[in-house]
Amino acid sequence: MTRYTPSRFYLISAAVAMGLAAFSGWCAAAWLPALLPALLFILTASLLLTLALQPVIEVHDTYLQLGPRAVAWEEIRRVDQTGWAAPLVAYLTLADGSRLRLLYPGDMETGNRLLGVIQQRCSRALINGVPYRQIFGEPAAPPPARMASPRVRLLTAEDEAEVERMYLELKRAGRVDPDD
Repeated sequence: MTRYTPSRFYLISAAVAMGLAAFSGWCAAAWLPALLPALLFILTASLLLTLALQPVIEVHDTYLQLGPRAVAWEEIRRVDQTGWAAPLVAYLTLADGSRLRLLYPGDMETGNRLLGVIQQRCSRALINGVPYRQIFGEPAAPPPARMASPRVRLLTAEDEAEVERMYLELKRAGRVDPDD
């Protein structure tokens, strides 16, 4: 089992946005236009907090656990990526026609790894509209065993001995070509 937890970056960023919203709100008491950044910081903090509180995604051998919901790999019929890589957003279409939105607020490398694992495990699914077999193929069968070909003798034993003798004589001389 592999667990994919949300990145702490989103929680820290939400806390910073809340602090900036409080500071902007304090400034708005003296200067009213500072209320606009305070509202924008509150909106940003709520979005980041929503991402930080996403449930943990667990990848098991037989199913995918998305928070409280478990989805068997055989149930997934389609995996569609979106343009979002960090946070990762993908859609899973199940056998009954329902769609699940997969939202993983993590770094890009971990999100790509999670998406790759999901795509490899969904052997009955279309991956971005392409059949699984076209992307990953079927496990290759081992090549048929080759029979050893019989050794064909090109030279007689006497000729082989003569070639061996000439080779050793050339090797002892240290050269192959005679001097011209």
